[in-house]
Amino acid sequence: MTDEDDTIPTNLRTLRILEIVAEAAEPLTPSEINARLGLPKQTAHRLCNTLADEGFLAREGAGTRLRPGRRLRAMASGTLNGSHLHIARHQVLRKLSEAVGETVNFVVPEPKGMRYRDRVETGWALRIQLPIGSNVPFHCTASGKTFLASLPQAARERMVRTLSLEKLTPNTITDISALLDELAEIDAQGFAMDREEFMEGMIALAAPIHDRDGRYAASIAFHAPLLRLEVDAALAHRQTLLDAAVALSEYC
Repeated sequence: MTDEDDTIPTNLRTLRILEIVAEAAEPLTPSEINARLGLPKQTAHRLCNTLADEGFLAREGAGTRLRPGRRLRAMASGTLNGSHLHIARHQVLRKLSEAVGETVNFVVPEPKGMRYRDRVETGWALRIQLPIGSNVPFHCTASGKTFLASLPQAARERMVRTLSLEKLTPNTITDISALLDELAEIDAQGFAMDREEFMEGMIALAAPIHDRDGRYAASIAFHAPLLRLEVDAALAHRQTLLDAAVALSEYC
């Protein structure tokens, strides 16, 4: 039984496909997408192929499964950044930065890694520069590990096995089993920590931001030089971080 049929107006069909893919926990095949739509099979496949060719959807590897593409992600980001929601979100980041005394970041996953979308800089002269728009790895950053931990277990394992677990510091986790164990712990405790895994001398703490349906939307994180903020001191701020993540869920 499908929830829609071929009476869907033509100009809404592509929007419904994009909505279904955006809401899915994993990439979908055109047939799986059409199970929700009930369009003629050839019509559904043609629309999916067009959306993929135009960059709104992206094919998963060499297969037929589809996930949100570059243009769909840009639309989602633009919708948030071009409205009052961006202002409200930035104020939450500012309050957290004032509470912890360090740089706070709003970070989203992209194919190249976690991307910094918004931030509030610390006033300290000694700070680590990670400009808005830069990408950082999934496997060795607090925000990246938060994203990986949010995935269903099977998808998490597949994702980790596709990553290049480059050793950037002596503390970088490069063993697949060890990383999966840490991600399971992060999923259980609700936050992640980077203990000099991305950069020597830098630590970070991150928490997931969920949308109103409880799905992962982004990460909020703060980072600091270890010279100024030791691990225990950073962990002492975890509840403040988690509270900020809950506040941000109103704007996702």
